[in-house]
Amino acid sequence: MAAPTSGPIRSDPLDLAFAAARRAAEAGEVPVGAVVVRDGTVLAVAHNRPRALRDPTAHAEILAIRAACRAIGDERLVGCDLYVTLEPCPMCAGAISFARIRRLYFGAPDPKGGGVEHGPRVFDQPTCHHAPEVYGGFREREAARLLRAFFSARRT
Repeated sequence: MAAPTSGPIRSDPLDLAFAAARRAAEAGEVPVGAVVVRDGTVLAVAHNRPRALRDPTAHAEILAIRAACRAIGDERLVGCDLYVTLEPCPMCAGAISFARIRRLYFGAPDPKGGGVEHGPRVFDQPTCHHAPEVYGGFREREAARLLRAFFSARRT
């Protein structure tokens, strides 16, 4: 859910993203959290909600981008950074490009479903209009542990 969080950053944006991911897990959603920040101000915090919203596009990144766009009154997030706990999928990578996100920071890589460093590598395609700076592997172990615990609990 996109939180009405706005204002100066009081903690590391990745802390906020991981807290959102934990809320997703508690709600039975895949634990992914995302935060959009511009000029030291948090514009949006969101977590995965496809099941709750019955919407396959309700990924944390998409929800955070939508909320941030509403917060600034623009469809472009020029000068904004996105922090997410998992490598974005191709759909989310496309949205990141269209929103003109400046920098993307993510936690765990996603060899099966990722679209940035894996799979179609959306930002490397000639049809990609905008490629953010990408920094992966932040708190990778923590993100991977959270995902493993979530899926392990569902397989037993």
